[in-house]
Amino acid sequence: MKYNIPLELVLLEASGCHLLVNARWHQRKLRLVLDTGASKTVFDVAQVREWFPALELYDTDQASAGLGTQSMQSATFTLSNFKLGKCKIKPLLAAALDLQHILQTYQELEQGPIHGILGGDILLQYAAKIDYHKLRLILRDDR
Repeated sequence: MKYNIPLELVLLEASGCHLLVNARWHQRKLRLVLDTGASKTVFDVAQVREWFPALELYDTDQASAGLGTQSMQSATFTLSNFKLGKCKIKPLLAAALDLQHILQTYQELEQGPIHGILGGDILLQYAAKIDYHKLRLILRDDR
């Protein structure tokens, strides 16, 4: 099955733009930065703990790099009941990191709330294509 999911183009100060995608995790509505260079889908650890206090987070021994910071400790968890548009994403291992610097940047730019990063794990699994002209994320679930 093929899914066409609307994207939002956010113009950043003179430095460029980001693409955002709306998602739903259980009943919570989220806005995620689409990042083709991120290996994993990532959420802010403080928000995850607040929204789902019973969710088990597993500390990892490896540090995560990127996201405009030096390396930082990360945790993983099973992301389930997650949807992008009408595409139900199969449960997968996602990361929880301190994303406060990204959340704060979006607030300072008055671009609304950001809740995480949609990474290459989901993009690869669903053979994602980005249509920049139509501002659409196209996912395929042929299984």
